Amino acid sequence: MAHWTDKLPKAAAAFLEGRRLDEVECIVSDLPGIARGKAVPASKFAKQEFFHLPDSIFYQTITGDWGEAAGEAGFIEQDMVLVPDMSTATAAPWTGDWTLQVIHDCFDGAGEPIPYAPRNVLRRVVEMYAKRGLKAVVAPEMEFFLVARNIDPAHDIKPMMGRTGRPAAARQAYSMTAVDEFGPVIDDIYDFAEAQGFEIDGITQEGGAGQLEINLAHGDPIKLADEVFHFKRLIREAAMRHDCFATFMAKPIADEPGSAMHIHHSLVDIETGQNIFVDEEGVETPAFYHFIAGLQNHMPSAIAVMAPYVNSYRRYVKDHAAPINLAWARDNRTTGIRIPISSPAARRVENRLAGMDCNPYLCIAASLACGLLGLEDAKMPLDEAKGDAYQGESDIPQVLGEALDLFDEATRLHEVLHPEFARVYSIVKRAEYEEFLQVISPWEREHLLLNV
Repeated sequence: MAHWTDKLPKAAAAFLEGRRLDEVECIVSDLPGIARGKAVPASKFAKQEFFHLPDSIFYQTITGDWGEAAGEAGFIEQDMVLVPDMSTATAAPWTGDWTLQVIHDCFDGAGEPIPYAPRNVLRRVVEMYAKRGLKAVVAPEMEFFLVARNIDPAHDIKPMMGRTGRPAAARQAYSMTAVDEFGPVIDDIYDFAEAQGFEIDGITQEGGAGQLEINLAHGDPIKLADEVFHFKRLIREAAMRHDCFATFMAKPIADEPGSAMHIHHSLVDIETGQNIFVDEEGVETPAFYHFIAGLQNHMPSAIAVMAPYVNSYRRYVKDHAAPINLAWARDNRTTGIRIPISSPAARRVENRLAGMDCNPYLCIAASLACGLLGLEDAKMPLDEAKGDAYQGESDIPQVLGEALDLFDEATRLHEVLHPEFARVYSIVKRAEYEEFLQVISPWEREHLLLNV
């Protein structure tokens, strides 16, 4: 095995130092962002250059049902060729033995990338920027709730019990005491992240009861999406060690704020290494404004990717720390597009619309795609918003069905993400939506049963 373990990333090599590797998890992200694949003994992994999984894993809904997305060949479940990207090898430190995870890339039998594999969708967008001589840089922020164990879906989700023996309380944003309540879970998150070689830029208490935010350092979009993909799993594992759940639902608790995955974007000229959002004098460039306009003009069509479930739209509530608009402004958290305080060299654009329930590869790809279309359009954004943007009207879709209608019409967005991805994604999400519409809710039983 020395021929491949000698080339492991630094953190993975340190994790295995003096230990015998038992198992390798060969994984890919499906459309919802669930890790799919298989675990193999380390000795077998050393001998294989690839493995196979059926393409149907990308036709599955979040409920485990299937969208009729197989295409003209029919549902024959053709095998894909999955090739390891060894730069992604990282520990699985919560397992009982010594295990590594390796993310794989998906190809068809002819060696072409599977167009609806989420990592391939993001790579396609990144390569489009590269063809323009640009390197996209992103920094995601991850919000999530630590909640009490919930084993009956009929019961409301409750905040977790803190270290004091009291349930986590809301409206404690940025409180260090509130963070201390979850100290044991956070300690494991830090330990797991260190073992996996991930750099956490900070952890804060957010406005919801038991709601935390983890910021990641800026970097390559694919690398950061890989990390968010891994982080969702490691955070869940850390929580379960302490008799609670971590949830990335956009709106898990009715009267609490929702959870977002804010994405900070900047663009660097590959030749000069300069941020193209400012010129040599630090003045914002036309490209800066064109990128913002791209988000304003094309994000309504991309919301179905950034807010992929019926629950996602429950987060867009006025005055609940979530945007309801496509306004932009500097240092203003009531707008959907925010320009944070920064030095000119670090000038960036923050997309605050994406929910934490998104697939990180697809969400970052869609956000960058909107910005790319903005560069192509070379249009100016609407005037900068002043004051409380919640006072305006909502200009984003209010339900998943409406968002999918806009997505289906967005042929230019499809060309960036890939038309075949757009076809498969729409079919799978509509299958989920139609399944949801068959469910009779408690609200309907309470208010309609005897009153209509």
